Amino acid sequence: MKRTISLLLLILTLGLVLAACGGETLECTDDIGCVEIAPDEAILLSSALVISGPNAPLGLDSQHGVEIALDMRGDVLDHAVELLPEDDGCNAEGGQASATKIVSNQQIVAVIGTSCSGAGVPASKIISDAGMVMVSPSNTSIALTDPNQSWNPGYLRTAHNDRVQGPAMADFVLNELGLTKAAAIHDGDPYTEGLAAAFVNAFKEMGGEIVAFEAEAADATNVEPLLTTIAAAGPEFIFYPVFIPLGSLLTNAARDIPGLEGVALGAADGMQSPSFLENTAGTSEGMYLSGPDLSFSNTFYQDDFLPAYLDKYGTEPTAPFHAHSFDATNMILDAIEEVAQVGSDGTLLIGRQALRDALYATKGYAGVTGELNCDQYGDCAFPQISVSQIQSGEFVRIWP
Repeated sequence: MKRTISLLLLILTLGLVLAACGGETLECTDDIGCVEIAPDEAILLSSALVISGPNAPLGLDSQHGVEIALDMRGDVLDHAVELLPEDDGCNAEGGQASATKIVSNQQIVAVIGTSCSGAGVPASKIISDAGMVMVSPSNTSIALTDPNQSWNPGYLRTAHNDRVQGPAMADFVLNELGLTKAAAIHDGDPYTEGLAAAFVNAFKEMGGEIVAFEAEAADATNVEPLLTTIAAAGPEFIFYPVFIPLGSLLTNAARDIPGLEGVALGAADGMQSPSFLENTAGTSEGMYLSGPDLSFSNTFYQDDFLPAYLDKYGTEPTAPFHAHSFDATNMILDAIEEVAQVGSDGTLLIGRQALRDALYATKGYAGVTGELNCDQYGDCAFPQISVSQIQSGEFVRIWP
């Protein structure tokens, strides 16, 4: 009897000591697992954006949006938040490589990425299979949120869907410019081909005529034969929603092709960068580029975000998706705060499926880019499209 009483007293004492030290065990009941973060550890996020090479201005701009969000947010649930950046290369190979590296670290809670839809297709599959979540600030390909194409569980985006952008550009060309014959060029990437096709289909449905729909390699060095063929078809407008290297080459070459004199040129957000303007000084004047409308109704963007960007990086934004990455980061952090179990010693236990569910359930979220409402396949954006024209070497918003 004395031995039994002594044992009971020992168990009770140990229980009191553990409780006093905050050592209670948090239990993971999540279907796809949890991330446990010790009291002195940071919450790890990763980004997969194009931060090197000719398209770096696009991804670095989004990276800056992430960093500003983290600066303004500070600690989350009394834990620092640390960002581990990777480079998506703006291509499938880079998307696969960056995602493979990210999932090798199972302490990473969530990913902001990718910049380019071509990188997003393989990356989203790898991230999904690892049970993680990824929110893209700039993937716009129709395929990435289509369950019959390239959507994977755990993928969301704060960027618009090109189902919106393609028809918006078609509407502008037909009804604002009054042009009825158009050609389109893509490079086979899910973004460029998808957006070009969305424009073509909408243009025809609205009563316009597509005289050519062509493909060119992203790393092409001679586009004169392609442009000569298109010129023979008699377009009034050429739409090429590609990235900076090919877009610069097409723009510079088009001005010297017989039959393209006076033909209007158009592109999209993949080329809205100062580097494109530098590459095409004197040839891109008058071009039209579609993309997300940054004339937000809130005052935060002008009064707080842009001054913080200029102060931290010494430059104006270099691409259109910095505010979308700011929103993506804060959506993730809000969801972490919502689902994390918090131990009395500060330990966090974050369920991976719970985090996915919280993000997909986002409704009425007051983002910088507008009110965000996520559907079951991860389209969350408030999809407002505008068109800018290059005037005196600058992007000037002209429509709507």
